[in-house]
Amino acid sequence: MRRTAGLLLTLPLLLAVACGSSPKAAGPATPSTASAAPTVPAPVGEASPMPTLSGGGFGSKATITIPEGQQPSGQFVVNTVSEGERSTVNKGDWVTVNYTAKDWTTGKDLPSSYDPSGKPQLYQAGSGQLVPALDQSVIGKKVGTRLLVVAPPSAAFGEQGSGQLGVNKGDTVVFVLDIVESLPQDSTLTGTMTEPAATLPQVKDNGKAPVTITIPAGQAAPTDLQQAVLIKGEGKQVKSGQTLVVQYTGVLWSNGQQFDASWAHGGAQAVQIGTGSVIEGWDKGLVGQNVGSRVLLVVPPALGYQDKAQGAVPANSTLVFVIDILEAV
Repeated sequence: MRRTAGLLLTLPLLLAVACGSSPKAAGPATPSTASAAPTVPAPVGEASPMPTLSGGGFGSKATITIPEGQQPSGQFVVNTVSEGERSTVNKGDWVTVNYTAKDWTTGKDLPSSYDPSGKPQLYQAGSGQLVPALDQSVIGKKVGTRLLVVAPPSAAFGEQGSGQLGVNKGDTVVFVLDIVESLPQDSTLTGTMTEPAATLPQVKDNGKAPVTITIPAGQAAPTDLQQAVLIKGEGKQVKSGQTLVVQYTGVLWSNGQQFDASWAHGGAQAVQIGTGSVIEGWDKGLVGQNVGSRVLLVVPPALGYQDKAQGAVPANSTLVFVIDILEAV
């Protein structure tokens, strides 16, 4: 049923570009196939010589100073500059980090999420979607932690370097990572749900499992997009072009049959919103909602798959989704 949704994660530090499926359908973000990666050494906490940091602390762009005239040790260093006090990042969690970076070899500052055109990086820890310097460094660390990472070529951009960033073959790269958020794949929203109108499907929460969606008996499918906020979030407003982390369930209006759920793909998924990467009903229904909201969408065929059958979804189907918006980057 799922069709390729296009590029979901496209920030500069990606090593393997993550593509996804979504409602065109909202399915899992899957790393693209890449050639065998070089062996990455086990990280150490410190190795002489070390860069120094100045400027603001966590939540602000760091100034990285490379030891003058000294070559890097060649070790993969993950050093805790300041430790957070929130949850610990586990493998598979959806992690949001801000970053500053510098090429040790050339002394060149690299693009930062704190730059005017920058944005945080969202990825699954330990999934291989990013360079090991980001992918592996955050595992076991707490949200709110600032890390200083010295990445030899095998942990940075490999022996090919990164032409996109101007990193040459064999260069060592220094990263400063601020761990902003971490969401386990079984994350869901909690709280008292507001009942939708009687003419709309009713929803029963099932904890860490797909919700139960009941189609109103004898009610004709609506011909335009219907939406109801079941739990009102207090987070930032979703903007077009952002990548969302969502937990979702989808059923057919015609018979209430579940045709997809994020749980079938391992849990919370990443989708890009407002860009045509998902069905139009999602783009129209989720842009402008708040992070932390649970949203019911009834999507008519014109804003869904139209007259094209998609796996278990017949042509001209009205679709019903319940979507938890867990994060937006």
